[in-house]
Amino acid sequence: MDLEATLDRAAEQCAARGAQLTPLRRKVMRLVLEAGQPVGAYALLDRLRDERGPAAPPTVYRALDFLLEQGLVHKLERLNAFTPCIEAGHDHGAHGHPHQFLICKACGDTIELTDHAVAHALEHAAGKAGFRPEKMTVEIEGICARCAA
Repeated sequence: MDLEATLDRAAEQCAARGAQLTPLRRKVMRLVLEAGQPVGAYALLDRLRDERGPAAPPTVYRALDFLLEQGLVHKLERLNAFTPCIEAGHDHGAHGHPHQFLICKACGDTIELTDHAVAHALEHAAGKAGFRPEKMTVEIEGICARCAA
C-alpha cells in the first residue's frame, strides 16, 4: 500500500465533500493505516504524543469522529477500535457501503468484507420485521485461517 497516495486520495475525497483533511486528521489517519490492525483511541493518542508531544484525548476523538464521518475509517464496536476502510476513496452516498468484519479471537486480525449478498439478506429480513435499516455493520468473531492451521 502506498501510504502517501492513500492519504492524498483521502484528502481529495474530503475536499470533494467540502471538508478538509487537516494535518492533525491526516496524522491520525496515517497512524490508523500504519497500525496494521484495529487500534484503540488511547493507543493512537500515545503514538501521537510520541511524535507531536502533548495531546489530550479530545484531540484524537475529534479527528476520529471526522474520519468516521468521511467514511475513511470504521469503528469496530466489539473491540472499541478503529480500522481503515478498504473502500475509502469511493463515494457510497450518505449511508456508506455495507460491510462485515471477521475478527480473529486468537490474534486480533480483522478482515473487512463488502458482501452485498449479506447486506441484501439482512435488508430483506429487516423488511419482513417492518424495519428499515440505514446503516449495517456486521462483526463476526471466530478464528482466522492462520490461527486455525
